[in-house]
Formats: sequence, structure tokens, C-alpha cells
Amino acid sequence: MNDWNYITEDSISTQFALIDEGKASVVLAEVEEGEIIGFAVVIHSDAFPAKLAKYTDFSGIAYIKEVVVSKNHSGKGLGCKLLQECVLIARSRNASTVFVERHEENAASAGMMRKAGFEIIDTFYDPNKRSTGSRNTSVLAKCHTKLSR
Repeated sequence: MNDWNYITEDSISTQFALIDEGKASVVLAEVEEGEIIGFAVVIHSDAFPAKLAKYTDFSGIAYIKEVVVSKNHSGKGLGCKLLQECVLIARSRNASTVFVERHEENAASAGMMRKAGFEIIDTFYDPNKRSTGSRNTSVLAKCHTKLSR
């Protein structure tokens, strides 16, 4: 948890329900002892957030909801690897475009998303979700085909 990121209890509950229903997948990063040091959640097209509909139609898409890495393991490229694994899972489910969001000023997330091949497609003022800095959300996408706007 930092000024740029937060996960609400409601969001966690919703994500677990989507995973249970097969509408989302989770990627875990573990050390040899089985300790979880990172995770990511990718939401599949049948549960894609409606707020992102303005960027695409709902066919062949996925949305990476969370990418979390333990503070003890940050800065080692693990977040990028989690993103890449989410893209592979999305592609295996026929997604041609994968979306992710971040706080506009979150440099760590920006670097991990750039290294994983994501490109910014929009930035907008998002005061209900962002309480610090510019309060802007950046939407990024990685796709096999060009997005039509």
C-alpha cells in the first residue's frame, strides 16, 4: 500500500467472486518455501469493467485489475513478469487487447507496465478513485491489433 495504490475490501471480495466463477484468473509469484511474494488478477471479457467500454468493444479483451508485489521483492522485475503472465493467460482465452490502469504519477507502475509492453491510451481526472497527486488515472493497453477510438 502506498499513496498511489490501494485495494478496498469490496474490490477484494468482487475479485475473489470473479475467480470462483471462472471470470477472472490469478497469477501467483512464490519463493521456494511456498511463500507468496506477489500476485496479479486478470479479469476476462465476460466481466470486463463497463467504464472501459469507450476504448473497445467487448470482444476479445481482458483487464488486469491488480498487480501486487511484496516490498521485500520490489524492484526485481517481478511486477513485469506478473503482467506478462496475465497477458499470456488473456491470450489463451482469445483476448486480443489487454487493459490495465494506474495512477498517472506512479513511476514504479509506469516502468513495469512499459517494460511489459503496455502503452498509454488515455489519462483522465479521477477524483473518486485517486486522492493524491494529480488525481489522474492512466489507462494502458497491450494489443495485437490497433485500437479504434
